[in-house]
Amino acid sequence: MSQRHVTIVVHTDGDLNSRQYRVPLRVVQVGKAAAIAVAILAVLFFAFAGPISRNAGRVPGLEREVARLRAENSRVQELAVALNHAEANYQELRQILGAKAPPAPRSGSGGRTTTGNAPAVMRAVTVRATPPAAPPRYETGSSAPSHWPLDVPGFLTRGQVRPGDVAESHPGIDIAVPAGTPVRASGGGTVKATGYDPDYGLFVLLRHPSGYETMYGHASRLIAADGDDIQAGQVIALSGNSGRSTAPHLHFEIRRDGKSLDPLTLVKEGT
Repeated sequence: MSQRHVTIVVHTDGDLNSRQYRVPLRVVQVGKAAAIAVAILAVLFFAFAGPISRNAGRVPGLEREVARLRAENSRVQELAVALNHAEANYQELRQILGAKAPPAPRSGSGGRTTTGNAPAVMRAVTVRATPPAAPPRYETGSSAPSHWPLDVPGFLTRGQVRPGDVAESHPGIDIAVPAGTPVRASGGGTVKATGYDPDYGLFVLLRHPSGYETMYGHASRLIAADGDDIQAGQVIALSGNSGRSTAPHLHFEIRRDGKSLDPLTLVKEGT
């Protein structure tokens, strides 16, 4: 069979002659299919280019919003630390003035906690203290860390990781205890720093004689303030789950001259 052709006649106005072009039918069909494909691609491009351009335009605004939220979160953490310091100062002032503690709450009808006829109020976790007549458990003045920082032995979830044992270095030990457990100073010293750290959460760092330092991390509330003189056994914080933590526990760390020591070599568990 002879190949079929399409004849295209071109006639210019005012010209007596015409031009004829013979194009194979197959070429015409291929050109028509290509034109349809180009038209479909153009429609798809304009259909998707608009949303993509709008979303790309929103990215700088979202980045600014993320930066603003991070700055606000940092200010909230600073306010929380300032509130803890103010509450600690208020409690210290009450003790100096000899103010009496509020009456113990009793259970009212419907399971609500009441004090007399007053409505239920939130109360801080009770901090246990040694009775006045009991002999002192701790030495006075500045001292090297030698006491367990809790009133209970707790459950040791992670011990001191020594260099070379594992890939991740972990100074100090983690002690699982319920949130709100009193945290006591392992030795006498001065508060070197308090605040919030992304890893340690709410923390207290004490400076002791002979180059010793102790770190107490992941607290739910700080009681000691920067520059305070702390006696061994004094409650400095309440345990919690702040910072990089998956469950309530106390991170307890001992350092000497900037080097991390295993607390279990200096402190007997639960004593």
